[in-house]
Amino acid sequence: MLYPSIDKLLNIVDSKYILVHVASMRSKQMLENRHFQMKESEYVNKKELGRALEEIEKGLVKIKKD
Repeated sequence: MLYPSIDKLLNIVDSKYILVHVASMRSKQMLENRHFQMKESEYVNKKELGRALEEIEKGLVKIKKD
């Protein structure tokens, strides 16, 4: 089973497309800068994309709406 679940994430983000865009941008930042919002041992996922989704779920990534 995937963590975090898409249903939980869609309660935070209005659109699947915005969710994909934000998560991909955040995961690229993690790859380039090796900057994480939480301790690496606190993440459930091992890859950056999953970790970006975890940060979105925990409210650590803010999404601006124009």
